[in-house]
Amino acid sequence: MASQSAATGHSLAASDSMAHAPSDEVLDRIDRGPVAWLWLNRPSAYNALSEELLIALQAQLDSIARDDAVRAVVIAARGKAFCAGHDLREMRAAPQLSSYQQLFARCSRMMMTLQRMPQPVIARVQGLATAAGCQLVAACDLAVAADDARFAVSGVNLGLFCSTPAVPLSRNLSRKAAMKMLLTGDFIDAARARDDGLINDCVPPAELDATIEALLARIVSKPREAIAAGKGLFYRQLEMGSEAAYQLAGQTMACNMMDDSALEGVSAFIEKRSPNW
Repeated sequence: MASQSAATGHSLAASDSMAHAPSDEVLDRIDRGPVAWLWLNRPSAYNALSEELLIALQAQLDSIARDDAVRAVVIAARGKAFCAGHDLREMRAAPQLSSYQQLFARCSRMMMTLQRMPQPVIARVQGLATAAGCQLVAACDLAVAADDARFAVSGVNLGLFCSTPAVPLSRNLSRKAAMKMLLTGDFIDAARARDDGLINDCVPPAELDATIEALLARIVSKPREAIAAGKGLFYRQLEMGSEAAYQLAGQTMACNMMDDSALEGVSAFIEKRSPNW
């Protein structure tokens, strides 16, 4: 289960949301204006993705996807690590093929929801992001990390190739950069993760929330319809050939142009004024 609280004020950042006492739930939701902050809340287990946490994440993401009032989502984590991947102790307690198939299907569904929901999703990364935790970073639309964060898909060190993390990883990094991480299980630092395309930026830990706040402010200032249509188009066209991608993009853009927000934006540009959205 996940807890939810609301805070008032103009800031979109999470800096003062940390003042909220962590609950006993595995996932905390804190809404600040149009932004939903989802806090992984298993710090003693390095926020490993237990079945309970996966279910809680799925429920919150499904709810947010239906809520037009939520303009963006931040996935953050309490404690020293962002996410250490799947809960290996929980997995080892039920060593059955059917159990593992169900677990990975549940996790894959949650990762795909991040891509399919209309709101942009930003990963706020501190500490370690390993295996399915690194997958979670790669599956988010954007990611900002503390400059002392580290990333790895280290399952191969345990004899378990990180196959499901390979899906979003190979769609973020170049093939050889992704393969090197997958084959060696080695850690990369935040600067390398930025240069390789896994994250957008890395900043000193004290600047993490302010950087994300500034990014959120730029996103939520844009029309919701344009952001939703653009995000949907971005992922669908990646799986297409160029001709089909252009056809879909043209149709998306034509429909977008018929939105009141786009018509107002174009009028404002022509009239040299700020749009009234």
